[in-house]
Amino acid sequence: MNHEKVKRFFSHYVFGKIHRQYKDRLFRFLFEKDKEALLQIYNALNGTNYKNASQLKIVTIENAMYVEMKNDLAFVVTGVLNMYEHQSTYNPNMPVRFLMYLAQEYHKIIEQAEESLYGSKLIPLPTPQCIVFYNGKKEVPEEQILRLSDAFENKERNASIELEVKMLNINYGHNTELMTKCRMLKEYSEFVEISREFVYQNNNINIALNTAIDYCIEQNILSNQLRQYRAEVLDMMLGQFDKKKYERSLRNEGREIGYQEGINVGIEQGIEALILDNLEQKIPEKQIILKLIKLFHLTEEQAWNYFNKFTS
Repeated sequence: MNHEKVKRFFSHYVFGKIHRQYKDRLFRFLFEKDKEALLQIYNALNGTNYKNASQLKIVTIENAMYVEMKNDLAFVVTGVLNMYEHQSTYNPNMPVRFLMYLAQEYHKIIEQAEESLYGSKLIPLPTPQCIVFYNGKKEVPEEQILRLSDAFENKERNASIELEVKMLNINYGHNTELMTKCRMLKEYSEFVEISREFVYQNNNINIALNTAIDYCIEQNILSNQLRQYRAEVLDMMLGQFDKKKYERSLRNEGREIGYQEGINVGIEQGIEALILDNLEQKIPEKQIILKLIKLFHLTEEQAWNYFNKFTS
């Protein structure tokens, strides 16, 4: 990203309001209106080359009992139920949220089925694929898997259910191979990065975002969408939080992350002290592992990993 070019373009422009979830809403808005772009993402993620976007059926949950049950995007194509969520804040609870979305989606399918759920015939269900597109400020890998079982309290028991969510980092400069295959996703990533640049440089967020839109149109970044839906895009981006509240929310998020990291460091220090103290007392390795499991609620594998880490 050419930061200097952005600064020069913005230099003559200063208090509005911004909705901290605007990126989530904008992501959905853009891709729901463009089935070709959705199919492009599906092909890129699955190594397929389907051409007919008319076969793609949007099944996003719109009017569930609870607001929290609304998901961002869901569509069925070739027997696959694709559930896409955009997140600007890291959330380890996404697997359980997807489980709730999936239950709602399957409930709709079963209601429409000719066969009874209590009958002897198996009701076919589309295969779920759960994806999170993340572009928050917390440093995360290019790709990682979040598992429902990560939240289970008893790690010793084999769970009867598992759900995996693939989280992709779509911040500008990440997952470049995916971006080259999905033009809309690439330009969305660029637009978010540019909007951040302008917002950080100006106290009047209304002017900042209008200028960001002008800049992106000039640079042919989401230009057609921004020209056609400019008012809608601004409405999504402008909301109940002013800049000071927005910046404060970012600082609070940073403190929460730092606090958790501090806790993790403290736990590791306690584990290291226990291991070394017990070794000095000639306690057998297996007994040390059992202590780690009991005191720190670790799995046996985690306990051995820590033991090897601090004794190597």
